Amino acid sequence: MPSAPEEVPLTGGNVSAGVVRVGDTVRRPAGPQTPAVHALLRHLHAVGYHAAPRPLGIDERGREVLTFAPGTILWPDRMALLDPADRLAGAARLIRDYHDAVADFTPPPDARWRPVMPADGADLIAHHDLAPWNLVVDEAAGSWILIDWDGAGPGTRLWDLAYAARGFVQLTANPAYRHPDPLAAARLRTFVDAYGLDEADRRALVPLLGRRTRAMHDFLRDRAAEGVEPWTTHWNTGHGDAWLGDAEYIERRVELWTAALLD
Repeated sequence: MPSAPEEVPLTGGNVSAGVVRVGDTVRRPAGPQTPAVHALLRHLHAVGYHAAPRPLGIDERGREVLTFAPGTILWPDRMALLDPADRLAGAARLIRDYHDAVADFTPPPDARWRPVMPADGADLIAHHDLAPWNLVVDEAAGSWILIDWDGAGPGTRLWDLAYAARGFVQLTANPAYRHPDPLAAARLRTFVDAYGLDEADRRALVPLLGRRTRAMHDFLRDRAAEGVEPWTTHWNTGHGDAWLGDAEYIERRVELWTAALLD
C-alpha cells in the first residue's frame, strides 16, 4: 500500500494549531463557518480574483482542504518588501480588488461566519485580518496571496482598510517597525491613494484608524477576562499592550493623518 502523504505542520499567524501542508494543499480544522468561507473563495476565483486560496472541499478526516500558497509570509522578517512605494501601493490595490470582487457576492442563505469582533456596519463580506502576517509573497512567481479567511464575515470597506493600514503602513509605536512621522504620513497617503478612497471616505477613515486598533486591545482584554483561548495567551504575552500602544500612537497623530490624506 502506498504510504500516507507527509503532513508538515504550518506555523505563524495567531491561530495555526492543527494546520498542516499535505503536498500542494493545506488542511485545517473545519468549523461552522467553513461552507460560507468556501462559497466566498469560490466566488472570488469565479470573478477573477486569484489572490486567495482555492477551496478543495473536506478531506476524510473532516478537515477543510485549500490550495497551498508557496512563498513566504511578510511578517516580521520581510517587511522591507513594502518599503518601496510601488510595493505598498500594490498591497492596497490587492485589498481594493478584493473588496470590489466581493461586492456582488451573495452568501448562502444558511451562511455562518466567525469574525473576531463586530464590525462598524455590513456593506460586504470583509476579511477582518488583512495584515502582513496573512500575505504570502512568492518573489520568483510574482504572486501575492492573502490567506487565513476563517474570520471573514459581514463588515465594511473602511473597517477592513483601517485594520490593514495599521499593519501594512506600519502605524505602530513599536520602535522596531515605526517610521518617522513624515514618512509614516507619506506611506499612509500612498496606501490610501492606491486603494482609491474619495474625500468623504478619507475623512471617515482617519478616526477609524485608532478606533479599529483600540478595538483589538479591548477584544483581547475581554476575551482574556473570560479565559478564552488563544486570546488569553495573547493577552498574557503582551499583545494587548502592543495594540493599546499602537492605538495611542495613531490617535496622537490624527492631525498628521488628516493633513496627509486631504491636503
